[in-house]
Amino acid sequence: MKRFFLLCSIFVLGSFPLISKAVVLTNPLGTTDIRGVVGNVIKTILGLSGVAALLMFVYGGVQWIISGGEPKKVEKGKETLKWAALGLVFIFISYTLLYTLLTALSTATS
Repeated sequence: MKRFFLLCSIFVLGSFPLISKAVVLTNPLGTTDIRGVVGNVIKTILGLSGVAALLMFVYGGVQWIISGGEPKKVEKGKETLKWAALGLVFIFISYTLLYTLLTALSTATS
């Protein structure tokens, strides 16, 4: 048992320099500036909301297709498509405003 413990200790201590060099932490955000981090978070949120709008378009289209001509179901599909389009317009407007604001802030401070 002592021999096993001794061999394991030698292995761990001998491979420590290899392990310590393998663990190199890099910044996944790409920037340390708080403005850059906030800008990346906002872009990510707007991108995900665009994906959600696309999924709502698909969902509304599927509702309309499988409605079988029933007026209430057709209307529900149309409403879903209408609100998805309005959501997409809102996303485009907010992206444009935020891009303009972040550009103005970054040029004003540099």
